[in-house]
Amino acid sequence: MSDTPEISHPSPVGPPGEVSLPCVMVFNANDPSGAGGLSADIAAMSSASAHVLSVVTGAYVRDTTEIHDHVAFDEEAVAEQARCALEDIPVQAFKVGFAGSPENLSAIAEITTDYAEVPVITYMPDLSWWDELAIENYLDACAELLLPQTTVLVGNHSTLCRWLLPDWAEDRAPGPREIARAAATHGVPYTLVTGFNAADQYLESHLASPETVLATARYERFDATFAGAGDTLSAALCALIAGGSDLQSACAEALTYLDQCLDAGFQPGMGHAVPDRLFWAHDDDEEPEGEAAGEDAPDSALDAGDFPLDTTRH
Repeated sequence: MSDTPEISHPSPVGPPGEVSLPCVMVFNANDPSGAGGLSADIAAMSSASAHVLSVVTGAYVRDTTEIHDHVAFDEEAVAEQARCALEDIPVQAFKVGFAGSPENLSAIAEITTDYAEVPVITYMPDLSWWDELAIENYLDACAELLLPQTTVLVGNHSTLCRWLLPDWAEDRAPGPREIARAAATHGVPYTLVTGFNAADQYLESHLASPETVLATARYERFDATFAGAGDTLSAALCALIAGGSDLQSACAEALTYLDQCLDAGFQPGMGHAVPDRLFWAHDDDEEPEGEAAGEDAPDSALDAGDFPLDTTRH
């Protein structure tokens, strides 16, 4: 494993003598089903002890089975939301989910350029529900405008391959370094790629740079199909980086968190399962003696060291 990558962390500010929560600004669409979008971002980042500045880029028309449509906000409305909050509150990281339009991507890229010292975590969701021309225009705008500002690109293996390596002609699927090299041509130093088919019952996630694979996590497949897992992972990663964790530690802890969210997942409707991002807040059936009174209660913070990076199970 190579040396741990360093990412700059603007210091949280607060009243003298007090510790302030790290603040993260998120650009994403509202998801009325609660499966993904801003709902996932807010819950996951709050679980990682971050204060969330949520900028609404639009709204999905969706249920837990599929996305039926999307209504994008005007780019001026997106920019005004963000700049008003940023004039008041300094942030330690940005996360960009689904921006909804090339115009919104342009507005977001202008903002992140103005805060060049702040890390940007970009998550590319599956856009197969959308019109082909709209997908092409959106991906082109993201590659040209946002990726040069991106610190870590997060996405599923098949999604990133179709986008970044559309002319791949070899029989084998692209590896993590090949995807990282393709992202690096647009200025991205690191990629976190999920959903590699490792074996019949296993999937892998890889954190990679163009030069090396920095970390690998292998996990068992779940029988259930989940909605919102990618937003959950990228949001947790972003919050942990904002809190001062180095990239590899943040990646390990974010994957551990997602693993636990999926393990506790539930099916609120008639469609896909949803990660339980607040699994840690549920009361156990039996509390250890003394815990009810608040004595010797275990630390609720996730510790990536308790879960080796190569043994997480999703």
